[in-house]
Amino acid sequence: MSKEQRAKVDAMLRQPRPEGPRTVEEMRAGFKAMMAEMIVPDGIRTATSTLGNRPALLVEPVERPRTGTILYFHGGAYVFGSPETALSLTGNLVARTGFRSFSLDYRLAPEDPFPAAIEDALSAYRALLDSGEDPATIAFAGDSAGGGITVTTCLAARDAGLPLPAAIVAFSPGLDATRTGESMDTRAGFDPFFTRESLEHTGAMYLAGQDPRQQLLSPALLADLTGFPPMLLQAGTNEVLLDDSTRMAARARAAGVDVILDVTADVPHVFQAFTGVLDEADQALDRAALFIAQHIRTPDTTTASAR
Repeated sequence: MSKEQRAKVDAMLRQPRPEGPRTVEEMRAGFKAMMAEMIVPDGIRTATSTLGNRPALLVEPVERPRTGTILYFHGGAYVFGSPETALSLTGNLVARTGFRSFSLDYRLAPEDPFPAAIEDALSAYRALLDSGEDPATIAFAGDSAGGGITVTTCLAARDAGLPLPAAIVAFSPGLDATRTGESMDTRAGFDPFFTRESLEHTGAMYLAGQDPRQQLLSPALLADLTGFPPMLLQAGTNEVLLDDSTRMAARARAAGVDVILDVTADVPHVFQAFTGVLDEADQALDRAALFIAQHIRTPDTTTASAR
C-alpha cells in the first residue's frame, strides 16, 4: 500500500470548492467532470440499451465473455450520476470477471424522489428474469447510493415474490438515511467528500418529506435480511458513511447471511474508482471480482464443481 498515493488522492479531493450549497445542475456537472477523469480499462465495449422502462448502458468484455450479468447501480446521492460516471467501476468489474454488466440509468431526485430509484431497479431486475436469465447468474453491484440500491432492491424483490440474485457487492454503500452512525461524527474530519450538511442537503431531495426510519431508506437499521444472498461490503476508514457498512454487516450476520466486511485504511468514499492511481483501488476491485465470480453460477462453474 502506498501512503503517497493515498495522500495524493486525499489532497486532490480537498481542493477548494464554492462556498454554500450548490444547485442540482452544478452538482451534476461537477460530479460528471470529476468522474470523467477516472481510468476506464481496455478490453471492454459499451452500447446503449433498455432494461425495464429505463435506459441502461451495456458493458461487455471484447474477448472471452462468460455467462453471467452484473446489474450495476451508479452512485450520486440519488441526485446526480449516470451509467457513464460509473464506467470506471463497471468497466473494471467486467474486465476482471468476463461477465457483462447492465448499468441502470434510474430516475433521480429531486425530479423523482423516493422510491423512484428502487422502482426502476426492481423493474430492471424483473426484466432480466423475464428475459430468461437465471437469478443464479446475476449479481447486484453498486457504489454509494447505488450500493444502497443493491440492498433495497433485494428487499423489494423478495417482497414481490421474486427469486434473489446470486450475490451483492456494495462499494461505500449509503444504508442509513437517518444519519445516526457514529462515523458521521468520528470520521467527519477525515472525509474529503461529505459533511453531515451536504448529505442532509441531497438527502432531503430524495426523501421529499418521507420518514427515513423505514427499511427501504435505512436498511442498516431496520431491514429484515432473512434469505439474502452473500454480501461483500467495501468501505474506507476516511468516510462518514463507514458505519453504514459496519452496521449492515452486523445485521447480515445476525440474520444468518454470508457477509464480508472489507474495510481499507485511509482511503475515501468509493476509493475503488481510483483504479490505476491508487493501489488499494485495484486490489479492492480484484477482491470484488473474485467474490462475484465465486457466487455467479455459470454452466462452466457448475460443470467444474461436479467433477
